[in-house]
Amino acid sequence: MIKLLRKIKSLQHLGWYQNEKKRLLKFKDLHKDQDCIIIGNGPSLNKMDLTVLKDYHTFGLNKIYLLRDRGIDLNLSYLVSVNKFVIEQSEKQYLEMEHPVFLSYKNRLENFSKNKKIHYLLSYGQREFGGDAMQPLNEGGTVTYSALQLAYFMGFKRVYLIGVDHSFKQEGKPNEKQVMKTDDANHFDPNYFKGQTWQLADLDRSEQSYLMAKNAFEADGRSVYDATLNGKLAIFPKVIFTDILKSLKKK
Repeated sequence: MIKLLRKIKSLQHLGWYQNEKKRLLKFKDLHKDQDCIIIGNGPSLNKMDLTVLKDYHTFGLNKIYLLRDRGIDLNLSYLVSVNKFVIEQSEKQYLEMEHPVFLSYKNRLENFSKNKKIHYLLSYGQREFGGDAMQPLNEGGTVTYSALQLAYFMGFKRVYLIGVDHSFKQEGKPNEKQVMKTDDANHFDPNYFKGQTWQLADLDRSEQSYLMAKNAFEADGRSVYDATLNGKLAIFPKVIFTDILKSLKKK
């Protein structure tokens, strides 16, 4: 039975293996030994000067495009999104983006098929950290984990996290689907999920994933640092964002 289920799942993802996997090859070690910043979506972003980010390699996550409404041009290098509801809610914005966008293959939408900027990550399979984006990856309970795996695949040596507050105001079970009826206090924009469906954060699973990422980077002589302003995550070494700008390699 287990073998049958695996075969069925493999057939479901045959299109990725045939058409999408090879498209990721050009990103392998593209940024070897360089630095990057992964930008989370926490409210701490509102207390930072984000205009400096345009000079650095950056990964934006999910609905980071909402910052454009405030006139903030991040000049993103990449965007990553794997959650079904976020992808559905962001279809128009993702189609308009000029930089590469990495989405979950299982949550792909029909209108994305002809957009050459959109690339797909196959998210199922092993539970451990996946350093090869041309193989199935583990979503790990947070889009930040997918971005960390992609950054590793691209060869980045030092990765800095900002806006990963790791703190949520929520009532219910982890991953439970809810419609947010109030302003969104968990993200940098009060309209982020307001009136829309979202899934409650799974902080325990996220921490397990972050620990695997930390171990994988360090085992390869690389590092992940947490530069989030007053963030609650206690996995990665803490650094002050304004201090790291002095040594951070630019594009």
